[in-house]
Amino acid sequence: MKPLTLLPLAVISALAISSPISAEVLLLNKIAEAPANRAIEKGLTRPTKGMSMEQVVTRFGEPWGSLPPVGTPPITRWHYPGYTVVFEYQYVITSVVED
Repeated sequence: MKPLTLLPLAVISALAISSPISAEVLLLNKIAEAPANRAIEKGLTRPTKGMSMEQVVTRFGEPWGSLPPVGTPPITRWHYPGYTVVFEYQYVITSVVED
């Protein structure tokens, strides 16, 4: 009889553990969508994935500021008004709209 009384506790425990995980996934999806939406709202044109540093400078000008490469592979960040461009080696991997 004891295993039957533990069944509801096991079900509640399983639900309690799985609920925050699915909520975090939903939150991460919203965060991932936010920069693109903010860029559209602000009317920002940003460098796209795969552009070279040379192409970025030609199209968007010199950055207002930059950070030196860090890590392996080297990751470099260039700051422009309203967004940051992230490079791996000399190619854009993403650009992030700032609040």
